[in-house]
Amino acid sequence: MIDLRSDTVTRPSDAMRAAARDAPVGDDVYREDPSVEKLQERAADVLGTDAALFVPSGTMGNQVAARTHTERGQELLCERESHIYKWELAGLAQHAGVQPRTIDGGDRGVVTPEQVRAGHVAADGHRPGTGLLALENTHNSKGGTAIAPEAIAAAADAAHDLGVPVHLDGARLFNAAVAHDRPAADFVAPVDSVMCCLSKGLGAPVGSILAGETEFVEDARRVRKLMGGGMRQAGIVAAPGIEALDNRKRLAEDHRRAERLAAGLDDIEGLSVPDPETNIVIVETDRPAAAVLDDCEAEGVLGVPFDEHVIRFCTHWDVDDADVEEAVAAVERAV
Repeated sequence: MIDLRSDTVTRPSDAMRAAARDAPVGDDVYREDPSVEKLQERAADVLGTDAALFVPSGTMGNQVAARTHTERGQELLCERESHIYKWELAGLAQHAGVQPRTIDGGDRGVVTPEQVRAGHVAADGHRPGTGLLALENTHNSKGGTAIAPEAIAAAADAAHDLGVPVHLDGARLFNAAVAHDRPAADFVAPVDSVMCCLSKGLGAPVGSILAGETEFVEDARRVRKLMGGGMRQAGIVAAPGIEALDNRKRLAEDHRRAERLAAGLDDIEGLSVPDPETNIVIVETDRPAAAVLDDCEAEGVLGVPFDEHVIRFCTHWDVDDADVEEAVAAVERAV
């Protein structure tokens, strides 16, 4: 079975398994796990931030950031199809107690300074005020669009001019960095906090990073504990994360394979596939997506429905060139 549902289905490498086995560990709640400390220092260095915090998942990282930055009842500005709003079980309302105000970022999910200013609400006797702007890069629901650092900075600068902090959901931040051939730190510099996943294209079995200034990370550590993210001998899962950070450059292989997959699928009658920017391939189908996916599974390929007539396929390090060619042939048989 060729599993193209997500880059979260990757299996850890032998090096990651060895790192987990041999990791020096301690109680991370007491800040005594050397492997966690090493991962956090390494991540902060890669992202260009003062500090970083290891969290169990990207969703927890986003929700911890929202709770840390905001006060209850404030509004949070975000793109209308952003993961933090659409795919995290209304966590913004449940955990942070904030009210999302959405912005239409267009085909690529790019929020403009004008939209930030238009969406901002000043606090007064009747309105709660805007407490946070949340951006996303790459943008999952828009097909893995890689948004340039300058666009992130433009929106962030507009928010900062209004006294509003900015969080970046960078679950696939390193895909954006590879697509633009820019350091990840360039995308992070304009914002106040960032979350990036180790368990997607980088291949770690679990975990994400939340990073920002030291004071923010210290506050976020308390919120992580509140949400049940205080881990004990977490070095066993942090050590593979250290290995994962060294896999950033190989994401270019996933992007190349996504281009080949998209080109092959676009040649199939009944499918329309735009050129991917990173490792996510969005397929528009004449037939209902669920029916197409059932037939694809019967032919040995897995994907996920994104809309009634839209499928998402995702390349990753467990998919090689031969798998891509077989996937195209299998989907053609299915369609």
